[in-house]
Amino acid sequence: MASLVAYDDSDSEAETEPAGSFNATGQMKDTSGVARPPEKDFASGALDVPKAGVQPTKHGSCEDPGGHRLPLAQLGRSDRGSCPSQRLQWPGKEPQVTFPVKEPSRSSLWTSHVPASHIPLAATRFKQVKLSRNFPKSSFYAQSESETVGKNDSSFQKKKCEDCVVPYTPKRLRQLQALSTETGNSKEMEPQGPPAGRAPAPLYVGPRVSEFIQPYLNSHYKETTVPRKVLFHLRGHRGPVNTIQWCPVLSKSHMLLSTSMDKTFKVWNAVDSGHCLQTYSLHTEAVRAARWAPCGRRILSGGFDFALHLTDLETGTQLFSGRSDFRITTLKFHPKDHNIFLCGGFSSEMKAWDIRTGKVMRSYKATIQQTLDILFLREGSEFLSSTDASTRDSADRTIIAWDFRTSAKISNQIFHERFTCPSLALHPREPVFLAQTNGNYLALFSTVWPYRMSRRRRYEGHKVEGYSVGCECSPGGDLLVTGSADGRVLMYSFRTASRACTLQGHTQACVGTTYHPVLPSVLATCSWGGDMKIWH
Repeated sequence: MASLVAYDDSDSEAETEPAGSFNATGQMKDTSGVARPPEKDFASGALDVPKAGVQPTKHGSCEDPGGHRLPLAQLGRSDRGSCPSQRLQWPGKEPQVTFPVKEPSRSSLWTSHVPASHIPLAATRFKQVKLSRNFPKSSFYAQSESETVGKNDSSFQKKKCEDCVVPYTPKRLRQLQALSTETGNSKEMEPQGPPAGRAPAPLYVGPRVSEFIQPYLNSHYKETTVPRKVLFHLRGHRGPVNTIQWCPVLSKSHMLLSTSMDKTFKVWNAVDSGHCLQTYSLHTEAVRAARWAPCGRRILSGGFDFALHLTDLETGTQLFSGRSDFRITTLKFHPKDHNIFLCGGFSSEMKAWDIRTGKVMRSYKATIQQTLDILFLREGSEFLSSTDASTRDSADRTIIAWDFRTSAKISNQIFHERFTCPSLALHPREPVFLAQTNGNYLALFSTVWPYRMSRRRRYEGHKVEGYSVGCECSPGGDLLVTGSADGRVLMYSFRTASRACTLQGHTQACVGTTYHPVLPSVLATCSWGGDMKIWH
């Protein structure tokens, strides 16, 4: 095999004739006898890796001090590593050609270096060149010439495709790379803030009682009066407000809980100052439902991200975190066992969770698509569910009564009209409950089997129009309040079903109304526009 390394002490001239040699005009001739111009002697201007089995010597490296490989045409002109008398000189008539510097290979997902077994295209077409004895102690490797004959173009391209193989990157990994790049760019553009899911600062829930609530704690609840003026106009949510609820502990009932489609729920001081006490960003999607725990120190929240969180207000930590199989739209604590709660949503099932074990203890399944609301009866032994099931002439399975312990259906023939019921409310003193219907009226039902609907009393005058408009009874039971799709707040007399008052509350649909449990003339309302109002 022909040697490619030139030694100073080599006096032998009987070397094997190389495959190509330079003539006087600077052209290289191969065995085929085809002359090629000197400017196309090399496929690229940089030297490449030799064939397997040819090892370069330590002093024969053709690299500059910066670590870059030098083109063959510039090796003789380098002033470093060789004497002026020993430089390789090209014929004078050769035109000056600038060869491009070989760009580094693009790093792939698997490796950033060229594999050891990879042989470049230039090495596969390597031509041996006879070296001059006057050249210094170094070895270099010639690269392949570009093909100029038409018949060899196709074979050259074929070999190029076969040799220059780029490692295959799976489609899934390419998508992950693109996603990470987009995420990085979006994070640079977005303003910095607390990341979603981080536990907020603790909210101090001390023994302090509001000076407005203190006089009413030890006295009997008086008759509810109709509010006339706005005490506070609360703005802070960036999306529609879904639900609002006063704290069930009377001494802490100055706190108001609100949930919103902006992925947060907030706690407000809605009696003394009207300020937001704390914002909780634990969900990655809209928060559709949240409830105060009966102790008044915890909040249970569920949203469209399938997540359930029980947050301790004093420590800001999650005492319980679960994941449902569906988007959550309603939550209710068991009236007796406060460690159990029911959740329903975009599913044919409702599930009872145990906070102590963090697992589902019971499921309630019906042939429906969505649960709109849940209402407990008879101290928790029975409960009602409002669904979206309706037919042309009747609303079969619109309201279903369940046995909590056995998961059996007690009745599904309660409401026989063709309207769905987005919300349910229990009367505080009478054995009846209210159902908000999409027929733009409130229906009255008995809480005793067979749960008959009252035909004599119907509360009409407001609009629902597909919104999840809530309704509620006053703590004394003498007034009913409901929102309206046109932004109004309407109050009815429970006994006569006549309209007691109408408030021009909001510019958009009023979807939530609730009376204060202690103060007899305080009412809170929320709207689809994202604002809330405290009336007195």
